Amino acid sequence: MFKIGEFSKLSQVSVKTLRYYDEIGLLKPARVDRFTGYRYYSADQLPRLNRILALKDLRLSLEQIGRLLDDDLPAAQIRGMLRLKHAEIEQRLEEEGARLARVEARLRQIEQEGKMPAYEVVLKRVEPQTVVAIRDTVPTYGDQGPLWGELAGYLARHGARVAGPSLTIYYDTEYRERDVDVETATPVAAPLPEDGRVRVRELPGAETMACVVHQGSYDTIGQAYTALMAWIEASGYRIVGPNREVYLRCPDNDYGDAEAIGYSDHVAGDPAEYVTEVQFPVEKV
Repeated sequence: MFKIGEFSKLSQVSVKTLRYYDEIGLLKPARVDRFTGYRYYSADQLPRLNRILALKDLRLSLEQIGRLLDDDLPAAQIRGMLRLKHAEIEQRLEEEGARLARVEARLRQIEQEGKMPAYEVVLKRVEPQTVVAIRDTVPTYGDQGPLWGELAGYLARHGARVAGPSLTIYYDTEYRERDVDVETATPVAAPLPEDGRVRVRELPGAETMACVVHQGSYDTIGQAYTALMAWIEASGYRIVGPNREVYLRCPDNDYGDAEAIGYSDHVAGDPAEYVTEVQFPVEKV
């Protein structure tokens, strides 16, 4: 028989851990002195302890290990537990592989530019939201003003309560010099009646949205697009839907107060203070 300290050295398991295994019934001492309370272990308990350590190395919980050590546990149930753990590990490997790809892409970018990138790309989940919107083909990307004017008028007529920053959805699959298919939209707190060209619909969410924040004039927002597209390709993703521009801080304009159509913040006209989030729904290739 071995005292707990001796068994600890022999098994290379700490005394604290052995005591804890005793408390939860995972590995009871062979004998406990009823006068001193000393725990004693026998050599034939080492196989059970080694099995505990081996299963713990598989990242099984102590509760799962206790069930697996039960001689009456059916083989099918044992296989099920191990297959579940196998799936969990595969998922972690996939996530770590994606993280590794992002690290490698960042390293390449720094090596090419010699500095940290100007734009930081983040992946996030975007929830669906109810919006009032107008979709139309406009001559160029900058010709959205009349659409925002109609939207502002609609919101004012119906006393709508805005539920978030306004956004533009771009439906063309490539850059266009002319005739751009766009939808201007403002989230609202409750459904409203349709009116003229204004439609009320649920804007779908996205499980994975690649996003970058551009601060400054819309004239230079192409830099954000270039950085985001390069990141998507380098990180092993692909675009799976129309992109969006979410206007977090924007100017007032001739078609209505920016605050009235759902911008979270607005400025008098200094382009350096504009803040826009560019979003692309993506999935892993």
